[in-house]
Amino acid sequence: MIVKVPNNMEPNVNVPVARQGQTGDNGVCNGVASAVHHGRPVRLRLRPKGFAMSNTTISKGGLSATISSKGAELTSLALDGREYLWQADPTFWGKHAPVLFPIVGSLRGDEAESAQGTCRMPRHGLARINEHRVAGVAEDGSAVTFEFTSSPETLEAYPYEFKLNMTYAITGEATLTQTFSVTNTGAAAMPFSVGGHPAFNVPAPGAGDEAFDEYAIEFSEPWTCVAPTIAEGGLLTFDETTVPVENVDVLPVTRELFSRDAVMLTDVPGGTLTLRGTKSGRGVRIDFADFKYIGIWSACQGNSPFIALEPWTGHATLTSEDDVFEHKRNVTVIAPGETRDFSFSMTVLVGGALLRARDAM
Repeated sequence: MIVKVPNNMEPNVNVPVARQGQTGDNGVCNGVASAVHHGRPVRLRLRPKGFAMSNTTISKGGLSATISSKGAELTSLALDGREYLWQADPTFWGKHAPVLFPIVGSLRGDEAESAQGTCRMPRHGLARINEHRVAGVAEDGSAVTFEFTSSPETLEAYPYEFKLNMTYAITGEATLTQTFSVTNTGAAAMPFSVGGHPAFNVPAPGAGDEAFDEYAIEFSEPWTCVAPTIAEGGLLTFDETTVPVENVDVLPVTRELFSRDAVMLTDVPGGTLTLRGTKSGRGVRIDFADFKYIGIWSACQGNSPFIALEPWTGHATLTSEDDVFEHKRNVTVIAPGETRDFSFSMTVLVGGALLRARDAM
Protein backbone atom coordinates (compact mmCIF):
# COMPACT_ATOMS: atom_id res chain seq x y z
CA MET A 1 0.00 0.00 0.00
CA ILE A 2 3.03 2.30 -0.16
CA VAL A 3 3.54 4.45 -3.22
CA LYS A 4 7.28 4.13 -3.74
CA VAL A 5 9.08 6.74 -5.83
CA PRO A 6 12.85 6.31 -6.26
CA ASN A 7 15.01 9.43 -6.44
CA ASN A 8 16.28 8.73 -9.94
CA MET A 9 12.87 8.59 -11.67
CA GLU A 10 12.10 11.11 -14.40
CA PRO A 11 9.01 13.24 -13.57
CA ASN A 12 5.70 13.15 -15.44
CA VAL A 13 6.16 9.71 -16.98
CA ASN A 14 4.21 6.47 -16.67
CA VAL A 15 6.25 3.46 -15.64
CA PRO A 16 5.66 -0.28 -15.22
CA VAL A 17 4.66 -1.27 -11.71
CA ALA A 18 6.08 -4.16 -9.71
CA ARG A 19 3.83 -6.40 -7.70
CA GLN A 20 3.96 -6.61 -3.93
CA GLY A 21 7.10 -8.32 -2.69
CA GLN A 22 9.24 -7.40 -5.72
CA THR A 23 11.35 -4.98 -3.76
CA GLY A 24 15.05 -4.32 -3.82
CA ASP A 25 17.29 -3.85 -0.80
CA ASN A 26 16.24 -0.23 -0.41
CA GLY A 27 12.51 -1.03 -0.33
CA VAL A 28 11.92 0.44 -3.80
CA CYS A 29 10.32 -1.86 -6.33
CA ASN A 30 13.34 -2.61 -8.54
CA GLY A 31 13.69 0.91 -9.88
CA VAL A 32 10.02 1.58 -10.61
CA ALA A 33 7.29 3.37 -8.73
CA SER A 34 4.40 1.37 -7.35
CA ALA A 35 1.20 1.43 -5.38
CA VAL A 36 -0.21 -1.92 -4.30
CA HIS A 37 -3.83 -2.43 -3.25
CA HIS A 38 -4.51 -5.97 -2.02
CA GLY A 39 -1.64 -7.27 -4.18
CA ARG A 40 -2.85 -5.49 -7.33
CA PRO A 41 -0.48 -2.91 -8.85
CA VAL A 42 -1.52 0.61 -9.78
CA ARG A 43 0.36 2.83 -12.25
CA LEU A 44 1.57 6.22 -11.04
CA ARG A 45 1.97 9.75 -12.29
CA LEU A 46 5.25 11.10 -10.91
CA ARG A 47 5.58 14.70 -9.81
CA PRO A 48 8.69 16.83 -10.40
CA LYS A 49 10.95 17.31 -7.40
CA GLY A 50 9.98 20.42 -5.50
CA PHE A 51 6.47 20.39 -6.93
CA ALA A 52 4.28 22.29 -4.47
CA MET A 53 0.69 21.29 -3.85
CA SER A 54 -1.37 22.73 -1.03
CA ASN A 55 -3.98 19.96 -1.01
CA THR A 56 -4.39 16.57 -2.70
CA THR A 57 -7.71 14.73 -2.74
CA ILE A 58 -7.89 10.99 -3.38
CA SER A 59 -11.12 9.08 -3.85
CA LYS A 60 -12.65 5.77 -4.81
CA GLY A 61 -16.32 4.92 -4.77
CA GLY A 62 -18.00 7.08 -2.14
CA LEU A 63 -14.90 7.56 0.02
CA SER A 64 -12.63 10.58 -0.33
CA ALA A 65 -9.68 11.94 1.63
CA THR A 66 -7.85 15.25 1.37
CA ILE A 67 -4.25 15.71 2.53
CA SER A 68 -2.35 18.97 2.95
CA SER A 69 1.28 19.27 1.89
CA LYS A 70 1.86 21.14 5.18
CA GLY A 71 2.78 18.29 7.49
CA ALA A 72 1.28 15.69 5.10
CA GLU A 73 -1.78 16.10 7.33
CA LEU A 74 -5.10 14.44 6.58
CA THR A 75 -7.69 17.23 6.52
CA SER A 76 -10.82 15.43 5.32
CA LEU A 77 -12.25 11.92 5.41
CA ALA A 78 -15.71 11.80 3.90
CA LEU A 79 -18.08 9.01 2.88
CA ASP A 80 -20.82 9.94 0.42
CA GLY A 81 -20.10 13.59 1.12
CA ARG A 82 -20.42 13.28 4.91
CA GLU A 83 -17.39 14.49 6.84
CA TYR A 84 -16.05 12.21 9.58
CA LEU A 85 -12.75 13.98 10.33
CA TRP A 86 -12.61 16.87 12.79
CA GLN A 87 -12.43 20.17 10.89
CA ALA A 88 -9.91 22.03 13.07
CA ASP A 89 -12.14 24.58 14.75
CA PRO A 90 -9.55 26.67 16.66
CA THR A 91 -12.08 27.27 19.44
CA PHE A 92 -11.24 23.76 20.60
CA TRP A 93 -8.23 22.47 18.61
CA GLY A 94 -6.96 23.88 15.34
CA LYS A 95 -5.61 20.64 13.85
CA HIS A 96 -7.09 17.65 12.03
CA ALA A 97 -4.64 14.72 12.11
CA PRO A 98 -0.97 15.69 12.56
CA VAL A 99 1.85 13.35 11.56
CA LEU A 100 4.15 12.69 14.53
CA PHE A 101 7.87 12.13 13.74
CA PRO A 102 10.61 11.65 14.94
CA ILE A 103 9.11 11.87 18.42
CA VAL A 104 5.69 11.31 19.92
CA GLY A 105 4.75 13.59 22.78
CA SER A 106 7.30 15.69 24.65
CA LEU A 107 10.96 15.49 25.53
CA ARG A 108 11.97 16.83 28.95
CA GLY A 109 12.57 20.51 28.34
CA ASP A 110 12.19 19.78 24.60
CA GLU A 111 15.70 18.28 24.56
CA ALA A 112 17.41 14.88 24.59
CA GLU A 113 20.95 13.70 24.02
CA SER A 114 21.74 11.11 21.38
CA ALA A 115 24.73 9.34 19.87
CA GLN A 116 24.81 12.02 17.16
CA GLY A 117 24.35 15.03 19.42
CA THR A 118 21.60 17.04 21.08
CA CYS A 119 18.01 16.78 19.81
CA ARG A 120 15.89 19.91 20.29
CA MET A 121 12.27 19.50 19.21
CA PRO A 122 8.81 20.70 20.22
CA ARG A 123 6.08 18.26 21.18
CA HIS A 124 5.42 15.65 18.46
CA GLY A 125 8.53 16.53 16.46
CA LEU A 126 9.26 17.99 13.03
CA ALA A 127 7.04 16.37 10.41
CA ARG A 128 3.85 18.18 11.36
CA ILE A 129 5.39 21.67 11.05
CA ASN A 130 7.19 21.24 7.72
CA GLU A 131 6.19 21.12 4.07
CA HIS A 132 6.09 17.69 2.38
CA ARG A 133 6.35 17.31 -1.39
CA VAL A 134 4.02 15.11 -3.41
CA ALA A 135 6.15 12.18 -4.56
CA GLY A 136 3.59 10.01 -6.34
CA VAL A 137 -0.13 9.73 -7.08
CA ALA A 138 -1.94 6.55 -8.12
CA GLU A 139 -3.24 6.87 -11.66
CA ASP A 140 -6.74 5.90 -10.51
CA GLY A 141 -6.63 8.67 -7.90
CA SER A 142 -6.97 6.36 -4.90
CA ALA A 143 -3.52 6.87 -3.28
CA VAL A 144 -0.88 9.54 -2.78
CA THR A 145 2.60 9.57 -1.26
CA PHE A 146 4.28 12.59 0.30
CA GLU A 147 7.99 12.89 1.05
CA PHE A 148 9.85 14.79 3.77
CA THR A 149 13.65 14.59 3.93
CA SER A 150 16.31 15.83 6.27
CA SER A 151 17.82 19.26 5.61
CA PRO A 152 20.32 21.59 7.27
CA GLU A 153 17.40 22.96 9.31
CA THR A 154 16.16 19.57 10.50
CA LEU A 155 19.71 18.44 11.31
CA GLU A 156 20.00 21.30 13.79
CA ALA A 157 16.98 19.92 15.66
CA TYR A 158 17.42 16.20 15.02
CA PRO A 159 20.98 15.27 13.97
CA TYR A 160 20.02 12.34 11.74
CA GLU A 161 19.57 12.07 7.98
CA PHE A 162 16.24 10.55 7.01
CA LYS A 163 13.47 10.21 4.46
CA LEU A 164 9.86 10.00 5.60
CA ASN A 165 7.27 8.90 3.04
CA MET A 166 3.64 9.28 4.08
CA THR A 167 1.19 7.29 1.96
CA TYR A 168 -2.59 7.60 2.10
CA ALA A 169 -4.47 4.89 0.19
CA ILE A 170 -8.12 3.96 -0.08
CA THR A 171 -7.99 0.24 0.60
CA GLY A 172 -11.64 -0.61 1.12
CA GLU A 173 -15.16 0.61 0.46
CA ALA A 174 -14.97 2.77 3.59
CA THR A 175 -11.31 2.37 4.61
CA LEU A 176 -8.34 4.71 4.38
CA THR A 177 -4.88 3.33 5.21
CA GLN A 178 -2.10 5.64 6.39
CA THR A 179 1.49 4.35 6.09
CA PHE A 180 4.68 5.81 7.55
CA SER A 181 7.80 4.66 5.67
CA VAL A 182 10.95 5.79 7.45
CA THR A 183 14.38 5.40 5.83
CA ASN A 184 17.72 6.06 7.48
CA THR A 185 19.70 7.87 4.77
CA GLY A 186 22.64 8.63 7.03
CA ALA A 187 25.69 6.77 8.30
CA ALA A 188 24.63 6.25 11.95
CA ALA A 189 21.93 4.16 13.62
CA MET A 190 18.79 6.33 13.88
CA PRO A 191 16.35 6.39 16.82
CA PHE A 192 12.79 7.62 16.29
CA SER A 193 9.11 7.15 16.98
CA VAL A 194 6.10 7.75 14.73
CA GLY A 195 2.45 8.33 15.44
CA GLY A 196 -0.87 9.34 13.98
CA HIS A 197 -3.25 11.87 15.54
CA PRO A 198 -6.57 11.75 13.62
CA ALA A 199 -9.55 13.33 15.37
CA PHE A 200 -13.14 12.46 14.50
CA ASN A 201 -16.39 14.34 14.75
CA VAL A 202 -18.61 13.46 17.71
CA PRO A 203 -21.43 13.10 17.02
CA ALA A 204 -20.61 11.33 13.77
CA PRO A 205 -22.40 12.57 10.64
CA GLY A 206 -25.91 11.22 10.40
CA ALA A 207 -26.09 10.52 14.14
CA GLY A 208 -28.50 13.38 14.79
CA ASP A 209 -28.41 14.80 18.29
CA GLU A 210 -26.52 11.88 19.80
CA ALA A 211 -24.60 13.27 22.79
CA PHE A 212 -20.85 13.04 23.47
CA ASP A 213 -21.42 10.75 26.45
CA GLU A 214 -23.53 8.42 24.30
CA TYR A 215 -20.34 7.28 22.55
CA ALA A 216 -18.09 4.41 23.61
CA ILE A 217 -14.76 2.79 22.75
CA GLU A 218 -15.23 -0.90 21.94
CA PHE A 219 -12.50 -3.56 22.10
CA SER A 220 -12.35 -7.01 20.56
CA GLU A 221 -12.40 -8.73 23.96
CA PRO A 222 -12.47 -7.91 27.68
CA TRP A 223 -9.10 -6.78 29.02
CA THR A 224 -7.40 -4.65 31.66
CA CYS A 225 -5.01 -1.74 31.15
CA VAL A 226 -3.09 0.36 33.66
CA ALA A 227 -2.41 3.78 32.12
CA PRO A 228 0.16 6.42 33.08
CA THR A 229 -0.90 10.01 33.63
CA ILE A 230 0.41 13.27 32.16
CA ALA A 231 2.89 15.07 34.39
CA GLU A 232 4.36 18.56 34.26
CA GLY A 233 5.90 19.45 30.91
CA GLY A 234 3.85 16.87 29.03
CA LEU A 235 5.88 13.93 30.39
CA LEU A 236 4.32 10.61 31.37
CA THR A 237 4.45 9.15 34.84
CA PHE A 238 3.60 5.76 36.33
CA ASP A 239 3.86 7.25 39.83
CA GLU A 240 0.18 8.01 39.45
CA THR A 241 -1.89 5.70 37.24
CA THR A 242 -5.45 5.09 36.19
CA VAL A 243 -7.24 1.90 35.16
CA PRO A 244 -9.54 3.06 32.37
CA VAL A 245 -10.26 -0.52 31.26
CA GLU A 246 -10.69 -3.32 33.83
CA ASN A 247 -11.85 -6.69 32.51
CA VAL A 248 -14.34 -5.09 30.11
CA ASP A 249 -14.61 -4.71 26.35
CA VAL A 250 -16.29 -1.27 26.36
CA LEU A 251 -14.93 2.07 27.61
CA PRO A 252 -17.69 4.68 27.95
CA VAL A 253 -16.75 8.13 26.66
CA THR A 254 -17.10 10.90 29.26
CA ARG A 255 -15.63 14.39 29.70
CA GLU A 256 -14.02 13.17 32.91
CA LEU A 257 -12.02 10.59 30.94
CA PHE A 258 -9.92 13.45 29.51
CA SER A 259 -9.56 15.51 32.67
CA ARG A 260 -5.85 14.63 32.80
CA ASP A 261 -5.26 15.03 29.05
CA ALA A 262 -4.81 11.95 26.84
CA VAL A 263 -5.33 8.36 27.98
CA MET A 264 -2.61 6.01 26.72
CA LEU A 265 -3.54 2.35 26.19
CA THR A 266 -0.84 -0.28 25.72
CA ASP A 267 -1.06 -3.57 23.79
CA VAL A 268 -4.74 -3.27 22.90
CA PRO A 269 -6.11 -6.75 22.07
CA GLY A 270 -5.91 -7.43 18.36
CA GLY A 271 -4.55 -3.95 17.68
CA THR A 272 -8.04 -2.64 16.99
CA LEU A 273 -10.74 -0.51 18.58
CA THR A 274 -13.99 1.13 17.53
CA LEU A 275 -15.44 4.52 18.44
CA ARG A 276 -19.17 4.65 17.82
CA GLY A 277 -22.46 6.00 19.11
CA THR A 278 -24.35 3.61 21.33
CA LYS A 279 -27.65 4.64 19.70
CA SER A 280 -26.72 5.33 16.08
CA GLY A 281 -23.88 2.82 15.64
CA ARG A 282 -22.04 5.48 13.60
CA GLY A 283 -18.36 6.19 14.07
CA VAL A 284 -14.98 4.84 13.04
CA ARG A 285 -12.81 1.76 13.55
CA ILE A 286 -9.03 1.97 13.88
CA ASP A 287 -6.80 -1.03 13.09
CA PHE A 288 -3.24 -0.42 14.28
CA ALA A 289 -1.37 -3.70 14.75
CA ASP A 290 1.97 -2.00 13.92
CA PHE A 291 1.63 0.32 16.92
CA LYS A 292 2.14 -0.67 20.57
CA TYR A 293 0.19 2.27 21.99
CA ILE A 294 -2.88 4.31 21.21
CA GLY A 295 -3.74 7.63 22.77
CA ILE A 296 -7.38 8.66 23.23
CA TRP A 297 -7.91 12.39 23.66
CA SER A 298 -10.33 15.25 23.49
CA ALA A 299 -9.85 18.88 24.48
CA CYS A 300 -11.10 19.20 28.04
CA GLN A 301 -12.20 22.83 27.74
CA GLY A 302 -15.84 23.46 26.88
CA ASN A 303 -17.79 20.84 24.99
CA SER A 304 -15.27 19.87 22.32
CA PRO A 305 -17.12 17.83 19.66
CA PHE A 306 -14.32 15.46 18.70
CA ILE A 307 -12.26 12.50 19.89
CA ALA A 308 -8.72 11.80 18.68
CA LEU A 309 -7.56 8.20 18.27
CA GLU A 310 -3.76 8.25 18.07
CA PRO A 311 -1.69 5.13 17.21
CA TRP A 312 1.88 5.56 18.51
CA THR A 313 5.04 3.44 18.31
CA GLY A 314 6.52 5.39 21.23
CA HIS A 315 5.44 8.07 23.66
CA ALA A 316 6.52 11.10 25.67
CA THR A 317 9.53 10.85 27.96
CA LEU A 318 8.75 9.15 31.27
CA THR A 319 9.55 11.05 34.46
CA SER A 320 11.55 7.97 35.50
CA GLU A 321 13.68 7.97 32.30
CA ASP A 322 16.95 9.75 31.63
CA ASP A 323 17.32 12.15 28.72
CA VAL A 324 19.10 9.90 26.24
CA PHE A 325 17.02 9.45 23.08
CA GLU A 326 18.14 5.86 22.53
CA HIS A 327 16.97 4.99 26.06
CA LYS A 328 13.36 6.07 25.49
CA ARG A 329 10.80 3.35 26.11
CA ASN A 330 9.99 1.39 22.93
CA VAL A 331 12.08 3.67 20.71
CA THR A 332 12.70 2.28 17.21
CA VAL A 333 16.32 2.22 15.97
CA ILE A 334 17.18 1.45 12.34
CA ALA A 335 20.54 0.91 10.69
CA PRO A 336 21.95 3.06 7.85
CA GLY A 337 20.06 2.29 4.65
CA GLU A 338 17.24 0.51 6.49
CA THR A 339 13.56 1.31 5.93
CA ARG A 340 10.80 0.57 8.43
CA ASP A 341 7.07 0.77 7.61
CA PHE A 342 4.14 1.29 9.99
CA SER A 343 0.49 1.34 8.89
CA PHE A 344 -2.90 1.89 10.44
CA SER A 345 -6.34 2.10 8.86
CA MET A 346 -9.49 4.10 9.53
CA THR A 347 -12.83 2.54 8.56
CA VAL A 348 -16.01 4.58 8.60
CA LEU A 349 -18.99 2.93 10.29
CA VAL A 350 -22.50 3.64 9.08
CA GLY A 351 -25.38 2.50 11.25
CA GLY A 352 -23.23 -0.06 13.03
CA ALA A 353 -22.23 -1.86 9.83
CA LEU A 354 -18.50 -2.29 9.30
CA LEU A 355 -18.12 -1.94 5.55
CA ARG A 356 -15.61 -4.50 4.24
CA ALA A 357 -13.26 -4.04 1.31
CA ARG A 358 -14.61 -5.38 -1.94
CA ASP A 359 -12.65 -7.82 -4.03
CA ALA A 360 -12.39 -5.19 -6.77
CA MET A 361 -10.42 -2.76 -4.58
